[in-house]
Amino acid sequence: MNWNLEGSRINGLYLGFLPYTGLVLNSRVKFGGEVQHMVKVDEPFKVYGEVREIVLIGIGEVNRILVEEIV
Repeated sequence: MNWNLEGSRINGLYLGFLPYTGLVLNSRVKFGGEVQHMVKVDEPFKVYGEVREIVLIGIGEVNRILVEEIV
């Protein structure tokens, strides 16, 4: 599996308990080597009183790559 998922559709659990499906807008390697993805979710949800349309996802919160971008 490639670490760069830009353009891919993925699903998983945000914060370990909120299911999401969305499009990866950006993938980056954070300081220390951990990969982080910026995901625009298909259905926005409320977390801590704020509606989230875009979330930051760690690799452990990705369940499945639904469609990979073909370059």
